[in-house]
Amino acid sequence: MFDFLFKRAKRSAGQPPKTPPQVPDQVVAAVSRRAEQIALAHTLCGDEAGALACILQSEFADVRLAAAQHVHDQAMMEQLHQAMRNTDRRVAKLMQTRLDVIRHEQAEQQRAQACVDGAGRLLQDADLSPNQVAELDRRWQVIQAPAQLSGQFAALHSALDERMDAQVALQRAVIDALAGLRQLAGAGLSCGEAAFALARYASEHAVHCAAVESRSLPKPLVREFATALQLAQAALADIERQQGAVDARQAALTQWQESDPAELNADQIKRAWQKLPSLPSIPAALQQQFDALVDAIPAPLIKSKPAPAPMPHKDAGPDFTQALDAMEAALQQGLLQVAAEHDKMLHDSKGSRLTPAQFERLAHVRAEFKRLADWARWGGNVSREELVKAVEELPALALPNGELAKKIGSLRACWKSLDSMSGAAPKALWLRFDAACELAYAPVAAHFKALADERHANAGRARALIAEILARIENPGQGDANDWKSLAADGSRLRQAWTRLGTVDRKEKKQLDAEFGKALDALLAPLEHQREIEMARREQLIVEVGLLQANQRNTTATLRALQEKWQEYAKALPLERHAEQALWQRFRAACDQVFAQRKESASIADDARRTHLHDKEVVCAALEAADGAGLEQAGAIPRLLRDAHQAWNAIGAVPHANEQKIAQRYQAAVALLQSRVDASARRAGAAQVDALQHKLRLCQALESALCSPDVDADRDSVSWTARWSALPPLGAPYEAVLQARFAVAVQALGHQGGAHALQLERNRGALLDEVLRLEIACGIDSGAEFARERLKMQVETLQLSLQSSLQSGQKQALPAAQLLQLCALPALADLNTASRIEQLLRKSGAMESR
Repeated sequence: MFDFLFKRAKRSAGQPPKTPPQVPDQVVAAVSRRAEQIALAHTLCGDEAGALACILQSEFADVRLAAAQHVHDQAMMEQLHQAMRNTDRRVAKLMQTRLDVIRHEQAEQQRAQACVDGAGRLLQDADLSPNQVAELDRRWQVIQAPAQLSGQFAALHSALDERMDAQVALQRAVIDALAGLRQLAGAGLSCGEAAFALARYASEHAVHCAAVESRSLPKPLVREFATALQLAQAALADIERQQGAVDARQAALTQWQESDPAELNADQIKRAWQKLPSLPSIPAALQQQFDALVDAIPAPLIKSKPAPAPMPHKDAGPDFTQALDAMEAALQQGLLQVAAEHDKMLHDSKGSRLTPAQFERLAHVRAEFKRLADWARWGGNVSREELVKAVEELPALALPNGELAKKIGSLRACWKSLDSMSGAAPKALWLRFDAACELAYAPVAAHFKALADERHANAGRARALIAEILARIENPGQGDANDWKSLAADGSRLRQAWTRLGTVDRKEKKQLDAEFGKALDALLAPLEHQREIEMARREQLIVEVGLLQANQRNTTATLRALQEKWQEYAKALPLERHAEQALWQRFRAACDQVFAQRKESASIADDARRTHLHDKEVVCAALEAADGAGLEQAGAIPRLLRDAHQAWNAIGAVPHANEQKIAQRYQAAVALLQSRVDASARRAGAAQVDALQHKLRLCQALESALCSPDVDADRDSVSWTARWSALPPLGAPYEAVLQARFAVAVQALGHQGGAHALQLERNRGALLDEVLRLEIACGIDSGAEFARERLKMQVETLQLSLQSSLQSGQKQALPAAQLLQLCALPALADLNTASRIEQLLRKSGAMESR
């Protein structure tokens, strides 16, 4: 049990004992200064100026670090970092870390303030757009803003949201109004209802345009609504005009119907009917009523012209009546050409019997046709003179060729339309018009000829490009088969040259495009095959990226190597732009996924490290909160230390920034408890050594009493036993050995132990040898009188140790075993020997305490 008392460092047989070194006075003074400065550093809480002065003046690193914990002012930290940058790296690093945190917070606050200011400016901006608010939100999301600025930004953003909602509501209202305005035409409303609806939409649009957020309305939407409103108003006005014309005709017709037919004149009624407001098409019911009214009016008696004799032909059929009605309708609409065609049909229908009313109607229609034809011929010639004048003025206008060609074409079309409406033109006027058109069209003809020549030249260059491709296919050259990048560049160059050829005649364009495509496909066929191989390689790279494990150590290096390989492939052979872009997007997405997984794994690892840090803090707190006194009495401190050590080793890594600090805390707590354990062990060992000395002295005193001839010596075994029992027990095996030695001496005391006394006397020399051997082993000076014997024994011990090292299976006796053997040896010991034995016991205890 007491083996821990006798552990010592091995020394060679002849090595003299080491003397304790003398501590210099300078070291003692430095230790004293360090203790004072540490005590001062711990009292500087709140005194940053004193802490700064202490750091700048102290010569001890731990004092500077302890004082640096109390410096938090930015200016002082910058001064301290500048001063300690090349002197104390720990203090400089601490200051740098705190300054980085402060600067980061200041930068975040500045960015947050910029966002708040920007939100205020946007709120005051009349042209607020959703893109500006979205950009502001993206900037705010990456900022760690203080609470005060967060509140300000939230209030401003709420106001911005209200403005955006107002803009959305306004745009929605305008869109709904536009949809309702477009559906108004098919709603089947009357003129009054339609006018009221249009007035309502116009007033709503005016309110929308005067709204606060009216500037946010899309301008195309506003223009579209205004155009739709104008069209609707124009349509309504046209409907009202037509309705007014219908009402006027209806009123006139009603007035005529109420009059006596004998008092009416058919010609006057017809002229009045034609003078009424015109309509695109007169309603059939009104026209039928008017025709019935005209038919009901009796024909006037004409004396100067006798009535024509009735023709012996057959009555006019319905075809004649329809043609006459169509001719009359064409004359009312001013369509002379149509009226001429119907008049020709009427001439072809000769031989039909006409009633007097039909004959009179036919004569009236033909007279009206002749009158209108004369007017049309006169107006047509005037219009033709204007056309000739316009054509003759075209060269002086210097119009662009395209506009000039359109202008001449439109003038010729007008001339043709006049031919159909006003009859044939005089030949001289036509020749004049045609010559003016030819003269005006001369620059256009030259321009079109130049364009034709250019198209012909472009066709020639196209055939040259096709011939170049065919020649390249027939003679590929040396090394071109593997020069994919050059071949791809040539293909791109040829395509660009083809697209820059210019216009070609339409009849040749299709054929040339087919020939060029076929030749270029033949030239680039090896390249396309190689591109398929390259696409397969890049697909393989994408698969390899997808198979990477994000939590492996070499994932980043592997991913970087794959990216470099991708760049090599891209430089060696560029693919088609769309294929290259699609593959790159997939490859980049796969890489981003790996990085995201690594980031997530790192986040999980950081969370685990923080959890481990918390667990280690719990272990440290448990060690720091341990009741040292109570645990010492119960002997629980070693068990607590073992449990804490196992728990500490079972916990994983902690954040690197906290690793040293938590380790120092744990070591400090363990050292504190271990010091208590060591102190308890030293006290227990000292108590055991003291008890061992007392029992050994008692045994020596009893053995001296056995050998003493003094009659006054204590011979009572009971008193000796009582004194033995009063001493504290020892641990095994010393208690058993000394108990046996004491029992033998007590038994010899009862029988007057002469034989035992002789044995004690004979063992005196062996005792001295054992004491000397232990002194040699423990490095204790034996005195000058034992120098010779000590040297002799050292030589013998050295020889025995050499022999034991050469013989396997044999071990040298340990000092603990020798001390046990010394305690078990009953022998007489004088005062000098007893003092030497006690010194051995104290030495063994001191060695164990160290």
